[in-house]
Amino acid sequence: MYVHEVDLGNGLMRRDVIAALRLEPYERRVVLPHERTHRGPKEDRLALMHATRASLEPLWFLYDGLQTSLRSLLSDAARRPPDVEFDDSEGLPQRLWRVPGNSWTSAVTTALAPLPVLIADGHHRYETTLAYAEEAGGPADAFSRFTLALLTDLDDPGLQVLPTHRVMKAGISVTGGEPAGSLNEVLEAIQGKVAAGVYREGRFQVLPLEGELAVVELHRQVIDNILGRRSPEDFLLYTRDPEEAVRWVDSGVGVSAFFLATPDLRQVLSLAREGKTLPQKSTYFHPKPPSGMVIHRLDADRTL
Repeated sequence: MYVHEVDLGNGLMRRDVIAALRLEPYERRVVLPHERTHRGPKEDRLALMHATRASLEPLWFLYDGLQTSLRSLLSDAARRPPDVEFDDSEGLPQRLWRVPGNSWTSAVTTALAPLPVLIADGHHRYETTLAYAEEAGGPADAFSRFTLALLTDLDDPGLQVLPTHRVMKAGISVTGGEPAGSLNEVLEAIQGKVAAGVYREGRFQVLPLEGELAVVELHRQVIDNILGRRSPEDFLLYTRDPEEAVRWVDSGVGVSAFFLATPDLRQVLSLAREGKTLPQKSTYFHPKPPSGMVIHRLDADRTL
């Protein structure tokens, strides 16, 4: 087990646990997905696992540690100098503490055991690893029955989640919005509300939506109605830069842009617990754990 820390600058840090997480089918409601997956990416990832027989980077999961002692346990482990320090590809300092099996790891395991975990990043890789585990077989505690996991408290102050805006390549205009004077005005108006911003033909609007989570209701009430039976993936472009979305519409790449605020993670977790999935690219967590930081072998003949 490892404690991981990434320094985001300005005194802001995120602290995680890296561990082997037992693979569980979704129906057991232990590991909770919140986005749909597609066949192509899973085929590519399975080929990589066949070639390497290893997990080369941790899948990213969130847990609700509000009623646990996990935050203080992680702080205790990080009091000594780290075992490994390096800068990632973005220049962010990363630190690792290796913690051998002892009372601390037992306390962390006990605290995490009753908590469901939400997949933050790695839906395709998780489902691929499940498929690989079925192929590889092995006893219940075989390495192949686990995946490398980075686990983060959803209340960690260093956890950054960004919205992903949508640009439609075709479709009719949307009615019922309130006029807005600028992109900044739109982005400010949708914060903390179930609403989306709209840009079309040089004009901005704020579009109120009914429901709990704006990204879900934008698709259900607007995008799905416009597209009908047509696949959203054939008509949508995605960007985390709202100014880029405006440029795409102005240049004719798309006809309408839809802007979203940062999603409420507790609402995402609540929907996932109900078995509901969100539209593709509903969340974007940053910064992602680097590949190769820790490697988990997927041997079926070795046990933890």
